[in-house]
Amino acid sequence: MTSVPEPLDLAVAAARAADAKGATDVVVIDVGDVLGICSHFVICSASNPILVKAVTEAIEDRLREDFGQKPRSVEGADGRRWVLLDFADIVVHVFHAEERDYYRIERLYSDAPKVEWRPEGHPELTTGD
Repeated sequence: MTSVPEPLDLAVAAARAADAKGATDVVVIDVGDVLGICSHFVICSASNPILVKAVTEAIEDRLREDFGQKPRSVEGADGRRWVLLDFADIVVHVFHAEERDYYRIERLYSDAPKVEWRPEGHPELTTGD
């Protein structure tokens, strides 16, 4: 019997897959208390449509290989401007950078806590104090 993965584990794996493929400004937001239909959003940017596709595929591959999870639905893959991957417990948004700047969906969830997803010692975690 396969155990059901924790939503946070899925979200962190998706964030790390996006980061490893070259996505930028990757954030994980705990939206469970404010949204109710899923636990976490993963939001990231890609600089061009080819990278949007590559990041989307990397996330799908990672969650399938590591957790046996496939998205329930995928929206926007043809346009490669804003791809939404619905994994039920988490929703991943892969934006072309211009679309993310335009829609700024993070501001809708500014009261929701962000989740630290980077491994300890990651360069973006060092404070430089």
